[in-house]
Amino acid sequence: QVQLVESGGGSVQAGGSLRLSCAVSGYTYNPGSLAWFRQPPGKEREAVAMIDNFGNTKHQDSVKGRFTISQDNAKNTLSLQMNSLTPEDTAMYYCAARAGWGFLLHPGEYTSWGQGTQVTVSS
Repeated sequence: QVQLVESGGGSVQAGGSLRLSCAVSGYTYNPGSLAWFRQPPGKEREAVAMIDNFGNTKHQDSVKGRFTISQDNAKNTLSLQMNSLTPEDTAMYYCAARAGWGFLLHPGEYTSWGQGTQVTVSS
């Protein structure tokens, strides 16, 4: 059973940076992928970035060039480095895991979720 625990959220001013971490345990999917999602207040959950078992990544256009997903296999940690934050990045951020090939954007395709960590960006 996959367990995911996020940390690193907080409050920051626009233009600032945050680094989110997700402790991953029980992840044995092969093939599979890990992802970061976010859910702004009053909106649907949306994909932010994904990484597969081979280290291939995909970043959504809204964060491309500002956010970077990475994985430290030795430490079983998924990370999301977020730079040049804007108020539009304010959301609850979740890490998620799924089995299978490809980068899928719909939350329903992911079978394991963390509890989330809040990111608030003020102008």
